[in-house]
Amino acid sequence: MKTLQLLPSAFPWIVLSASFLALIHPPIFTWFSGNLITLGLGGIMLGMGLTLELKDFKQVTKTPSWILTGFLLQFTLMPFFGWLLGILFELPTFFAVGLILVSCCPGGTASNVIVFLSRSNLALSVSMTAISTMGAIVLTPLLTSSLSGNEIYVDAMGLFYSTLKVVLFPVLLGVFLNSRLPKFTPKIKLYSPAFAVILITLIVASIIGQGKEIILNSGFALILAIMTLHLVGFITGYASSKLFLKDESVSRTISIEVGMQNSGLGVVLAKENFINPAVAIPAAISSLVHSLYGSIFVVLFKIKSDE
Repeated sequence: MKTLQLLPSAFPWIVLSASFLALIHPPIFTWFSGNLITLGLGGIMLGMGLTLELKDFKQVTKTPSWILTGFLLQFTLMPFFGWLLGILFELPTFFAVGLILVSCCPGGTASNVIVFLSRSNLALSVSMTAISTMGAIVLTPLLTSSLSGNEIYVDAMGLFYSTLKVVLFPVLLGVFLNSRLPKFTPKIKLYSPAFAVILITLIVASIIGQGKEIILNSGFALILAIMTLHLVGFITGYASSKLFLKDESVSRTISIEVGMQNSGLGVVLAKENFINPAVAIPAAISSLVHSLYGSIFVVLFKIKSDE
């Protein structure tokens, strides 16, 4: 069981290895599809809910400027660049919409792991993830629909209901269980990050395996666009918060929260609400890219902390 506890720190390399395997031999992972992907994300969000207590949300009242800065960057900077990069890289419509969708997603549990490893402000990270996740119930469908314009039909209400189903209900259930079963949930929380790594790896590898031909034929521009999107998120998130908030630990935390999206949510929303399966591919690749970036920033932030 100790091996399970070590999985989160190896998250990027696990996702990278699984993604390459999925491109070499898709059936290894493509069995994990359909409702399994939706259930998998629900499991991840439930695990996140189990790590939260009502007192965690009090961080919002103590440091509203920290939360507000991260929230605004998350839902203004990232969606704008998601839209802009789709145009600049001349992505096909289905990739452009998928890039917009993932850029409009909230922070995910992977960001909490990266914040912990980089010795940044974990309490702030958890609060920001929780608040952006709640905000995403309305903002992700609204922003995706607005920025996609007439490029492709976006069912905003469908996105809204999907977000309710795979985000709000599992998170609230996790918070409820955490408050009602205080002796039982710590045992689950100990291993929930590891199971989140396993589930997100299965989701990402499955989508990449299913889209193998599309990725190999026209995925280079998409990969560059996604790499640019997340790099802009990390750098601008850090620089903006450092300029306005003057706090190193807070700036690192906001950088990670802005630079890393809940790509698993993007995959599920794309699979449930778009006919073309290729719309889910940007979110799958995004998970791999921002995780690798996150690992690099862990090293950089640790060096900065030791200076």
